[in-house]
Amino acid sequence: MRLSRYFLPVMKESPADAQIVSHKLMLRAGLVRQQAAGIYAWLPLGLRVLKKIEQIVREEQDRSGAIELLMPTLQAADLWRQSGRYDAYGPEMLRITDRHEREMLYGPTNEEMVTAIFRDAAKSYRDLPRTLYHIQWKFRDEVRPRFGVMRGRELLKKDAYTFDQDEVSARHSYNRMFVAYLNTFARMGLRAIPMQADTGPIGGDLSHEFIVLAPTGESDVFYHANWEKPAELSSVDFEDVDGLQGVVSGYTADYAATDEKRDAGREAEAGDQLRLSRGVEVGHIFYFGTKYSAPMGLKIQGQDGGEVVPHMGSYGIGVSRLMGAIIEASHDDKGIIWPEAIAPYAVGLINMRADDAACTQAADELYAQLQAAGIEVLYDDRDERGGAKFATMDLIGLPWQIVIGPKGLEKGVVELKRRATGERVELAPADAVAKVAGK
Repeated sequence: MRLSRYFLPVMKESPADAQIVSHKLMLRAGLVRQQAAGIYAWLPLGLRVLKKIEQIVREEQDRSGAIELLMPTLQAADLWRQSGRYDAYGPEMLRITDRHEREMLYGPTNEEMVTAIFRDAAKSYRDLPRTLYHIQWKFRDEVRPRFGVMRGRELLKKDAYTFDQDEVSARHSYNRMFVAYLNTFARMGLRAIPMQADTGPIGGDLSHEFIVLAPTGESDVFYHANWEKPAELSSVDFEDVDGLQGVVSGYTADYAATDEKRDAGREAEAGDQLRLSRGVEVGHIFYFGTKYSAPMGLKIQGQDGGEVVPHMGSYGIGVSRLMGAIIEASHDDKGIIWPEAIAPYAVGLINMRADDAACTQAADELYAQLQAAGIEVLYDDRDERGGAKFATMDLIGLPWQIVIGPKGLEKGVVELKRRATGERVELAPADAVAKVAGK
């Protein structure tokens, strides 16, 4: 994509009302623009990142055995009355009346709807276990939306729902999602720590929050130093009950707790390995038994011919919120530093002299070579000062920068810069392409 034809409204200064790093940088880098309190338009560069985050989430859900569907944003109030949550949920729920005076709501979550969908289709134990998920926009009418997409009113969220015959099977489904979440965040370059959590309005007796460490995070977290080791993908077989439980037990062996869940005894055991940091919640998982299936009349025929009320769990990842969390964890004083897996473009190509025919020809040729190699490239072909181009590329945080200028062309080289480290090397153009391509 040529930057001269792109829509990238970057800003030199942070807006006065932006309080945290991710909010400031998302506005400055032209990722989003606020349309109302807690509601944002996703601009082209931000949308590319959002789609890449969404795709990683989708791939790991699919790998764990979950099945994707899509539920509507608006829900009937009667569904929520069946579960007893319509009046209990609170003012965060946006309640709506349509032209026929039917009570509706803009869904903050989908436990009731997915239970009704499954209730109307499932007949026997042969229909279990099942995990259904979707990636959909939610609305929660926060009284004080703040911190940009970290605590907005409209948010893109992945939520999954498990249906199992009994508690033993349901806990295995919980473990599947636990490991799928670890893999999801690891693929994005994040170290996400699972911490026991309150279940809140979702309900249930087993819950973990996944917290990304970030100095500017929203809450205090306490953890064993072992959690500072790099994140690794787990290759466990999701059908292996004991193996999966072993992975989960291994990950929960080291102490980790939010401020409200601290354990003085375990902190004493950690000794000088105990760490305090700030963190951002990026995922939350729950097992809640028959909290929704029982009141909503979800019953199936068991293996012995009797009735079984399925056990359920729900599993959320804030897809749009993740973008803010990643920026909080990965930035410097110049701008964003995107992990390669979710960067909007792999490389920024900078033509230092758009008014120089030789530079322009060389940059155009390299642009074509990068595209032919399947590399996503943002080509700054604007007639701007070199300093402004460098500042823009550092701000938007693409993993690689390739700089073409008259002096380098005389030597037959281009400059390749690694955004995360600042390392710069001079290479032949073909070698720069190979380096960016990972060859």
